[in-house]
Amino acid sequence: MIILDGNHLNLEQAKKIIFDHEKVSASEMSLEKVIESRNAVEKILQEGRTIYGINTGFGKLSEVRIGEKDTEQLQVNLIRSHACGVGNPFPETVVRGMLLFRANALLKGYSGVRPEIIHYLLEFLNRGIHPVIPEQGSLGASGDLAPLSHLALALIGEGEVFYRGERLPAVVVLEREGINPLTLKAKEGLALINGTQAMTAVGVVSLLEAQKLANMSDWIASLTLEALQGIIDAFDERIHLARGFQEQTETASSIRKILEGSRLITRQGQLRVQDAYSLRCIPQVHGASKKAIHYVAGVLETEMNAATDNPLIFYEDDEYLSGGNFHGQPVALAMDFLKIAVSELANISERRVERLVNPQLNDLPPFLSSEPGLQSGAMIMQYTAASLVSENKVLAHPASVDSIPSSGNQEDHVSMGTIAARNALQIVQNTWRVLAIEMICAMQALEYRGIENMATRTKKLYEEGRKVIPTIHQDRVFSYDIEKMTRWLKEVPVEKLV
Repeated sequence: MIILDGNHLNLEQAKKIIFDHEKVSASEMSLEKVIESRNAVEKILQEGRTIYGINTGFGKLSEVRIGEKDTEQLQVNLIRSHACGVGNPFPETVVRGMLLFRANALLKGYSGVRPEIIHYLLEFLNRGIHPVIPEQGSLGASGDLAPLSHLALALIGEGEVFYRGERLPAVVVLEREGINPLTLKAKEGLALINGTQAMTAVGVVSLLEAQKLANMSDWIASLTLEALQGIIDAFDERIHLARGFQEQTETASSIRKILEGSRLITRQGQLRVQDAYSLRCIPQVHGASKKAIHYVAGVLETEMNAATDNPLIFYEDDEYLSGGNFHGQPVALAMDFLKIAVSELANISERRVERLVNPQLNDLPPFLSSEPGLQSGAMIMQYTAASLVSENKVLAHPASVDSIPSSGNQEDHVSMGTIAARNALQIVQNTWRVLAIEMICAMQALEYRGIENMATRTKKLYEEGRKVIPTIHQDRVFSYDIEKMTRWLKEVPVEKLV
């Protein structure tokens, strides 16, 4: 059981909750702050003060005063009208992240909601009730309004949910689980949807995969280095210490460790003086991407524990302040950075694939084919890698530099952070497939070089990989191989190969 307090959720805990379905509860101390914050909202209503989102309209309509008898209906209207998402539903992992991060943000005690709101979010999370939330429709400022509105719909018994493999009306699932639909009070609808939890959830899912992907890139690149009899001197620690980037130095160290004992790698001058950049510069390129990934992790861990709605209630000072913490710019920039960092892992991997299959660049059989001409071998696998890399280049265009005014020009600068995060997730998936292609080609090339000469660690990776994808003796439908290898790479515990 992981206990949330609004301030200390980390990526490792998020991973356990999102992917492993670890149970979650709220800390009693945080709930006390939530109650104090709610009492402040009740005081506002009793005193008849005008506060945005409690007894006013929203956005450009914020100057419209709402009567006390309509404050609850205002919240329901808000959820229904803002549920304008379109497109395919977010995957379950992203929805779990949204439920988790919204509950954690409300536990900070700045949002003026009742504890019941948080309990409902955690009940959905713990019982595996996942609202159907369309991917498209968020501008990434004023929060992820459309996606979070679809989340909130399910809480009040409207909309749809995924539940035990079925897509069902939310009201049906709530009845099965013995849960009454939530009744929203003043400000609670706004507090549920005014935040960055969609982009943050997509960002965290993307990041967690990118971290493993970057690590796996070192292993697969090591296979290619052996297959192409790469020069190990380029990974000498002195070279990398001379530059000073920690991630670069660590990558070179990792490659040296993985290749320890290999009889396939060479020294400078033995076969050639220098390797091509896609081999020689692995530490510099992989290391730079890892550094960017570390930065993104810091941004997301901060945002996971951030109060991102509006207004914020500082009950101890009797202050109710309107601001812009819902603006997703920090996440938007980080996601655009992640897109570029992961794209580069794919770029250099595809260039290594080309060196594995192109007979003008190596002394291996053309396209690793057993019968060049009659059989095309890995020729079109390189085409697919090139296509995915090119698609990444389009997706890597920064979403954060775009902005379209909304709400009668009241909301005149937006982050497009959710678009950036969604594109990042797609780039991660594309890059897994590029790495899968490199893995398949490297394994095939190594059979020509001699498996018995491989390093202990790379040989173990090769043997495990061959359990997934058999040796290519003749042409077959390689699409199936690529998809199988992709799934395996995502799941294989690399640390067990060390």
